[in-house]
Amino acid sequence: MSHPNEVRPYRYSLSEKLYLPLFQGMWITLRHFVKNLVRRKPEYTIEYPEERRQYSHRFRGHHILTTRPDGSLRCVACFLCATNCPAECIHIEAGEHPDVNIEKYPVVYDIDMLRCVFCGYCVDACPEDAIIMSNNYDMAFFNRAQSIVSKEDLQKPYTVDPSVLGYRPSYPEEDAMRARLREGVVDLVEEARRRHEASPEPPKAAAG
Repeated sequence: MSHPNEVRPYRYSLSEKLYLPLFQGMWITLRHFVKNLVRRKPEYTIEYPEERRQYSHRFRGHHILTTRPDGSLRCVACFLCATNCPAECIHIEAGEHPDVNIEKYPVVYDIDMLRCVFCGYCVDACPEDAIIMSNNYDMAFFNRAQSIVSKEDLQKPYTVDPSVLGYRPSYPEEDAMRARLREGVVDLVEEARRRHEASPEPPKAAAG
């Protein structure tokens, strides 16, 4: 088979010059429109936002910063999430925590949602389960500043029901396994406090 050695312009046919293929596409659209009007089979179209698609429980959506029972953030500002983020969209500024048992806490924790690729690496890297991802995919912004969410916004997720949380929520099978692992484990912090309260105070040195 010989290949052309020169560039030749494409020559349109008469039907293409009259835009007749356009009517073929319009006929296909009209045919599907009429079928959707008369058929009684279930439709594939979702009437968003009244109707929402049910995604997997592993869906990676809007981030959530989890808290301890006292309401404080679980995050200890170890920077592992920011280090593992391939998009470099996490910005953290650490501060000294008032509790001596907790070394640091995030003074600033921002995520640029326009740069985030929702890979879940931050969730995998976190040793404290301080960040998870919800099933919320409603993220629309009017300007660039709105796309940068702070820790206050990350603590107020759209979904708080554990049954509809996304990537790395609390799974029953994992909770049962973790409960078995915790049996017989000693809380070192509470044990140190108990021993400190039980031990008598050392005698004060006499003034010379």
